[in-house]
Amino acid sequence: MLDYELMWASVPDLLRGLVLTLELVLASLALGMLLALPLAVLRNARHPLLWAPAFGYITFFRGTPLLVQIFLIYYGLGQFEWVKATPLWTVLRDASSCAVLAFSLNTAAYTAEILRGAIAAVPRGEIEAALALGMSRFLAFRLIGLPRAFRLALPAYGNEIILVIKSSSLASTITLLDITGTARTIVAQTFAPYEIFLVAGALYLALTFVTTRLIAAAEYWLTPERRAEAAAAPRAGVTPRLRPAGDPSA
Repeated sequence: MLDYELMWASVPDLLRGLVLTLELVLASLALGMLLALPLAVLRNARHPLLWAPAFGYITFFRGTPLLVQIFLIYYGLGQFEWVKATPLWTVLRDASSCAVLAFSLNTAAYTAEILRGAIAAVPRGEIEAALALGMSRFLAFRLIGLPRAFRLALPAYGNEIILVIKSSSLASTITLLDITGTARTIVAQTFAPYEIFLVAGALYLALTFVTTRLIAAAEYWLTPERRAEAAAAPRAGVTPRLRPAGDPSA
């Protein structure tokens, strides 16, 4: 029988771990996007000196396990004495900073590839029309191409956000008390892994569910066609609904 009293008693501690999980995820997504955007632009460049370094970065971080990357940053870089004499040591000596750095570098690689495909999928006619109106290529890309690419990339990027949320559980391997780290600590004290990890899993499930709803709402408001379809639905006697990110019927 499940120990429901223990499960309920573990909720406050796990909620404190949820706060750290959210901090790690939000910081990693923000930094990852800042790095992914120039990487995506470089990947679409034609000169090898521009696209080759971006391609190498993306290949490395997509081709190696995130856990290995975390260990290399947390345990590996700090072994070099010259690193300790640089400003980088202020980041590497803190476990949470190392986790954010690893997650950011990893998600940047995946996000850059998503954005690269979205940028390439922007209809050339829209860019050419902007150029015909007298815009520079940079202005046309910033005002026309980039917003269009973000809308195209949103469903795939929504899946990447969910993957980052679930991958954040690896932060517990470097002593951080996120949801998983807190759950492991409680299990070590109570010897009740089933009950505790059920509650932890429920928190991750709730977090991903809320995320899919937010992404579906963002898709709705950023896609005029979806809004027009929803506006016409009541007249046609059809109840509109928000489709979750990644839904093939969207």
